Amino acid sequence: MDTLLFTKELGERGITLSPRQIEQFEQYFHLLVEWNEKMNLTAITDKPDVYLKHFFDSITAAFYYDFSKVQTVCDVGAGAGFPSIPIKICFPHLNISIVDSLQKRIGFLNHLASELSLENVTFYHDRAETFGQKQEVRESYDLVMARAVARLSVLSELCLPLVKEKGTFIAMKAASVQEEMNDAKKAIHVLGGEVEEVHHFLLPIEESDRNIVIINKVNKTPKKYPRKPGTPNRSPIS
Repeated sequence: MDTLLFTKELGERGITLSPRQIEQFEQYFHLLVEWNEKMNLTAITDKPDVYLKHFFDSITAAFYYDFSKVQTVCDVGAGAGFPSIPIKICFPHLNISIVDSLQKRIGFLNHLASELSLENVTFYHDRAETFGQKQEVRESYDLVMARAVARLSVLSELCLPLVKEKGTFIAMKAASVQEEMNDAKKAIHVLGGEVEEVHHFLLPIEESDRNIVIINKVNKTPKKYPRKPGTPNRSPIS
């Protein structure tokens, strides 16, 4: 996917990029490749693939969810900034928090935000389990997102405690998500969530499976969740 096709595909879905936003994506690509030579950020470095599999893929959540209606977004396990940084570029009004457990990645993201002149982006070097128990952030976000971090039963415990009541959790998933949905039913309910919808589509060009799982926060999360670091992964709620 070249830059022209990228902007065209987004434009057809109601997301019109300004010259400055197009430039920010170009800078993002170059910084990602440059830093990837020093540390492992991504296995994908070919420009058309970065634009398709990282940038465009990150923004697909906006095809099914109205980002203009929210202010605060938390991205759990963002890695090299996906999905939240591409979404922030498209929707500059958003106040973004990014949580990642690796200090090196936080260093890259800080540099990236500075170079792209992104405002209202905050980075937290923390485990999601610990972060979700902090009173200043717990149940405070309009929207919490995660892309390909863990199975949905685990991801729900990492993300739903951060979502405010009547807020939303979006899980971005690749291959068929039905089995994960079945395994996560109890966890989502226990943690105060309710599945609103699952949107399935194919990524352009390569036509690989993608799923956007939208979960509403209908009740408060019990105080015991998230449990200690590592516990959700070892022993998912079931």
